[in-house]
Amino acid sequence: MGGVLLALIAAVFGVTGTLLAPVLSQRSQSKALAADFERQQQAARAQWQREQERAELEHRRTCYVAANAAFRRYRVQLMNHLWNVHRGAVDDRVSQDLEDARQAHHLAFAEAQMIASVSVLDHLDEVAIALSEGYRKTKDLEEGHPGPDGSFEEIEAYLRWLWERWKDMRNAMRADLGARDVVAEPPHGAR
Repeated sequence: MGGVLLALIAAVFGVTGTLLAPVLSQRSQSKALAADFERQQQAARAQWQREQERAELEHRRTCYVAANAAFRRYRVQLMNHLWNVHRGAVDDRVSQDLEDARQAHHLAFAEAQMIASVSVLDHLDEVAIALSEGYRKTKDLEEGHPGPDGSFEEIEAYLRWLWERWKDMRNAMRADLGARDVVAEPPHGAR
C-alpha cells in the first residue's frame, strides 16, 4: 500500500505540474513581454526627449540668428542715419529705413525674450537698451536739441562701443547653442 500511495502522490504531482506548466509559462511570458514593453516605452520616451531637445535647440538657433541679424541691421541703420543727420541729408526714405530696422529689431527681440537663456537675455537686454539710447541720441541731434553727450562724434563713438556689446551678446548666444570655442562673458554692466 505504501508503494501505491507513493505512486498516487507522484501521479498527482505529475498531473498538477502538467496542468500548471502552461499557466506558469504564460505568466512568465507575460512578465517578459511587460518588461520588453517597458524597455520599448523608455526607449521611445528617450527618443522623444532627444527630438524635443533638438527641436528646441534649432528653434533657439533660428531665433538667435534672427535677433543677431536684426540687432546688426538696426545698429547699421543708426550709423547711416547719424551720418545722414551730420550731412543734412535726412529724407523720408532714410527715416523709413531706420524705422523698418527698428521695427524688425523689436520683433526679433520680442521673440528672443521668450526663448533665450537667462545669460543670453541679459546681453539682449543690455544691447536693446543701448540701441534705444543710441536711437534717442541720434533723433535728438536730428531734431536740433542734442543732450550734453549728443554731438555727432560722441554718438558715433557710442555706436562703435555698441559694436563691442554686440560681440559679447553674440558670444553668449554661441555659448548657449553649444559652440565649443566660445567663452561667454558677463554682460558689460556686470563686470
